[in-house]
Amino acid sequence: MPAASPKANPPQALDTAPQAAPRKRANEQLTATQVLQAKPRAKPYKLADGKGLYLLVNTSGSKLWRFKYRFSGEKLMALGGFPDVSLKQARQAHSAARKLLADGTDPMAQRQEASTAKRIAHTNSFAAVAKAWWQSWSANKSERHAGYAMRRLEADVFPAIGATPVSEVEAQDVVAMIKAIEARGAKDIARRAHQMCGQVMRYAIAHGLAKRNPVIDVKPGDVLAPRKQTNYARIDAKELPALLRAMAGCQGSSITRLAMQLMSLTFVRTSELIGAKWEEFDLTQKRWNIPAERMKMRTPHVVPLSEQALEVLATLHVLTGRGELLFPGERNPRQPMSNNTILAALKRMGYAGRMTGHGFRGLASTILHEQGFDHTHIELQLAHQERDAVSAAYNYATYLAPRTKMMQWWADHLDKQRRGAEVIQFKAA
Repeated sequence: MPAASPKANPPQALDTAPQAAPRKRANEQLTATQVLQAKPRAKPYKLADGKGLYLLVNTSGSKLWRFKYRFSGEKLMALGGFPDVSLKQARQAHSAARKLLADGTDPMAQRQEASTAKRIAHTNSFAAVAKAWWQSWSANKSERHAGYAMRRLEADVFPAIGATPVSEVEAQDVVAMIKAIEARGAKDIARRAHQMCGQVMRYAIAHGLAKRNPVIDVKPGDVLAPRKQTNYARIDAKELPALLRAMAGCQGSSITRLAMQLMSLTFVRTSELIGAKWEEFDLTQKRWNIPAERMKMRTPHVVPLSEQALEVLATLHVLTGRGELLFPGERNPRQPMSNNTILAALKRMGYAGRMTGHGFRGLASTILHEQGFDHTHIELQLAHQERDAVSAAYNYATYLAPRTKMMQWWADHLDKQRRGAEVIQFKAA
């Protein structure tokens, strides 16, 4: 009887699949070296670390930590990618998730709730609510004014309290913020920041995002140094002839010289002058119709144009009439000239600290009152009245006929003053 041949071992299946990972002993964990040296293959593969934690190596070479567990069915939890999340950190996250499972909590559901809470907190942060308020508030504001407000929020308010949930903002937070602004010498900005914060908090209360307004607990005067009342520098009326002659002979840009002349004839605010557009002028009716969005009081304003003002406009139109703006900037003709242009010209003429563009308004008011013009007409022409939406419709062109006569008298008076042909006799105090 032939000897029995030894029993052949069953053939081992060759693991030719490129995604198969090297076999590890039971309960054997990964090492940092294995994680680091794991190379991509033709197909994704896994390196198990035990208890559901493994490293998924993709064909692209990316390495992702995953935790496979059962909670009302099989689930797969992402724990980040290597090397941003190390082996040690992945194990810590895995351990925390297993503890939640042991307590009967789904770790993925718990993480989702935390993420949602964080998102809600961010949505209701002071910065987020302030931006929502700004969108509503800026609807009827000029682009320039609205942009300034947002820049102040971004520069001064958001760094201090922007991340704080709006319902958790306290009075001391606002105090610390405005005092920090004051400390750098920006007292007016500190007061504006306080005002805007109060508006944001009122918006939050109106929309159910906060229950009280802590800003009203503190007034700027309680924590900020009192500000000195400053008036715009202006010359005395007796110095007006010399100024007008200096303006006529001013060296430099013709456009700047014409800007000063038009300002003296119309005594509008500097911002209203430099932002003027040709489309605002009705030369047939001899009027300058300034739209509400460019006015400080947010209501339209009419400036009757004297014959002298029309002459200035005719000269100016030769220089800038092809563009949109009367006074375009030198570097960017689509933007108006700087509001410091007129101030700089006055400085070159020797009037530094003695006269500003705004000073023409004060001079006009003083002289017109002294000459017996009606106070109401003067104030309307200066656009001083605080006007609501209803009264604005009437004040827009109220007393236009007497205002037109007043503006022509003023232009004639400036001509006589420049020639030195008339000296105003002021009443005794």
